[in-house]
Amino acid sequence: MKGTIENSSVLITGGAGFIGSNLTERLLSQNNKVVVLDNLSNGHKENIEEFLDNPDFRFIEGDIRDYDTCKQAVEGCEYVLHQAALGSVPRSIKDPKTSTNVNVGGFVNMLFAAVEAGIKRFVYASSSSVYGDSKELPKVEERIGKPLSPYAITKLSNEIYAKNFSEIYGIETIGLRYFNVFGPKQDPNGAYAAVIPKWSLMLKNCEAPVINGDTGISRDFTYIENVLQANQRAATTPTEFIRENQKKYYDNNVPSGDVVSEMFNIACGGRTTLIELFEYLKKNFAEKNSEVAAVNAVIGEKRKGDIPHSHANITKAAMLLGYSPEILVEEGIKLVSEYYMNK
Repeated sequence: MKGTIENSSVLITGGAGFIGSNLTERLLSQNNKVVVLDNLSNGHKENIEEFLDNPDFRFIEGDIRDYDTCKQAVEGCEYVLHQAALGSVPRSIKDPKTSTNVNVGGFVNMLFAAVEAGIKRFVYASSSSVYGDSKELPKVEERIGKPLSPYAITKLSNEIYAKNFSEIYGIETIGLRYFNVFGPKQDPNGAYAAVIPKWSLMLKNCEAPVINGDTGISRDFTYIENVLQANQRAATTPTEFIRENQKKYYDNNVPSGDVVSEMFNIACGGRTTLIELFEYLKKNFAEKNSEVAAVNAVIGEKRKGDIPHSHANITKAAMLLGYSPEILVEEGIKLVSEYYMNK
């Protein structure tokens, strides 16, 4: 089972963002035609600038909240990799209305446009935030808790809509619950920047990062390469293979319905505390600038809506999709440190 998208037409929503632009680069290198739909509210034109003259690339600057734009974008495509969303738990708490309009309304627009275009399989970005207040570790797809933020609710809503659309319209849907993805092209600036790019920029400038909450908070940090693999496997793994392995995974109690609609944890299957993350980054940056060795982290207030720990069980993705993380945390942090050092 090859597990890669080749010689196909693919729509990537949010394709000028961090994950979307990395997907775009990879798929273009594999002889695909790629359409990117992005309104550039989160994404950056510079992330896709190198592709603009590529005859196999088309950029549509538009919003998933506009249904006609969604229909235009999906036309002629075989796969949809839906990455467009307003991320960030704090942003969703500050402005739940916009997060919901984009993440739920835009999602339904894109999903129905895919149905009308005859797309067989729709792959979308979900989130580890759906586990909410569940204390179980590692997290297993079939058991979630109460969502702790509007952002988490939007992602859980996506999963419910996707399953419903599969049952009603016959479109195959696969949701990927990303766990703290990091890598090149991730924006280190702004109020809602993710922790790794933000801390990388601060350490590069010999500034002290703030750990919100306490140093024992842990995350299943996941390097971008693993997410690129997961999206391609989610799109291309044959239905028959998924069905056969569902029997093994669910011990013959396969979910009801005639069409595949599944969710998968996409992570490395481990835990890194925030203080460990800080030490990894500090070590890498200190190798280039010895002054970084004197920088210490500052402990700040706990953020509303944050979960204390994330740790994924990736057995299901391994069994049903053949997923296996290629780059683990320390190696990924070394790679991303080099990227930000040279920016």
